Amino acid sequence: MAENNSFRKFTLDNGIRLLTERMEHVRSVTLGIWVNAGARDETAALNGISHFLEHMHFKGTRTRTAVEIANAIDAVGGELNAFTSREGTTYYVKILDTRLDIGIDILSDILLHSTYPEAEIEKERDIIIDEIRMSEDTPDDYVHDLFNKTIWGDDGPGRSVLGSPETVGAIGRAELAAFVGERYRPHGIVISAAGRFDPDALASRLNACFGRMEAGPQPPARPPSSPFGNRFSLTRKDTAEAHICIGVEGIRADDPDRYALSVLNTIFGNGTSSRLFQEIRERRGLAYSVYSYLSAYCDTGLFGVYAGVDPRKAAEVSRLVLAEFARLPENMDSASVSLAKEQLKGNLILGLESTSSRMNQMARNEIYLGRHFTLEDILERIEAVTVDNVRLVAERLVRPDRLAMTVLGPVTDSDIAPEVMTFK
Repeated sequence: MAENNSFRKFTLDNGIRLLTERMEHVRSVTLGIWVNAGARDETAALNGISHFLEHMHFKGTRTRTAVEIANAIDAVGGELNAFTSREGTTYYVKILDTRLDIGIDILSDILLHSTYPEAEIEKERDIIIDEIRMSEDTPDDYVHDLFNKTIWGDDGPGRSVLGSPETVGAIGRAELAAFVGERYRPHGIVISAAGRFDPDALASRLNACFGRMEAGPQPPARPPSSPFGNRFSLTRKDTAEAHICIGVEGIRADDPDRYALSVLNTIFGNGTSSRLFQEIRERRGLAYSVYSYLSAYCDTGLFGVYAGVDPRKAAEVSRLVLAEFARLPENMDSASVSLAKEQLKGNLILGLESTSSRMNQMARNEIYLGRHFTLEDILERIEAVTVDNVRLVAERLVRPDRLAMTVLGPVTDSDIAPEVMTFK
């Protein structure tokens, strides 16, 4: 057991890691089970199986029906949910501290004793295919999936979380059970809990449930990402706006430059005072929504920009975004860096006031960084970022020959000016 202030780390009998943080001032607990199995760990033929499993773990166990699972949580005012990403699947419960035993019982039941009834598989398959079609009808979200695919193809971060109607249609009970047997192993599971509870009692209770999972063989190694692709793609769709993503390769989740890049992203396009927002929306009135963002994975990342614009303005906005990218390495000053650091620190402090966000942060730190960082640790690292650090990370990442671009909307190649068509 390792301990640092209110944070504690345990290892269950079979090697599952348990992270806890006691928060005296709340009356709730958020408990999450993080499984190292996401879209990147699937075969091309069964793309979407991680997300399919996320759905199926709520559809009945040896002792509870799907309705009984829902009723048991609603009866105590709790929240039971899950989410799937490209690199993992998380199941969590948020519940009153006095009802934590009920939350543990239900969460362990759905993870360890789900039966994947055939009738529920068929119903859920149709629901997921509807979800895929609905995502394609949400262009400001869908364009990000297209952008990742433009960059990485059908591998690594380019692989869709939802899958396609064809791959989801090929998933049956045998495939679900085989994926669980291969990927849902103690070595790849982290449990994280934040809120009001006794850490020792929680560790004992979870060890009685999850500590008896058979360790089994190590899951197969995750395939590496394809190289970042300097490419352009255009998907014609009859939408009200043109949706544009432009970006460069970012950094992996454990890169030492992650704090400097967060400051750079804040200056560039994260907030209403950012350069992109002020130049494109406030000064020129060319877009309602424009922002920059960061995605970090185990072996790569993305530093990107999104803009939703009138199709007639797509070329102009694209040129402006490219121009702002090009200016980043040279156009850096101490005032901008200081303001961005204060914004980051304020966002971080406010964001970590909930048990859910604390639970998430502990798990992500363990999975990607292999250690716990206190709030004070992170604030100190943000404060230590200098103008030179930000300039150097901009020089490292922002180069014209490393840009990628995706456009979704009612535009053609001729609508995008030749000067922005500089992609291989």
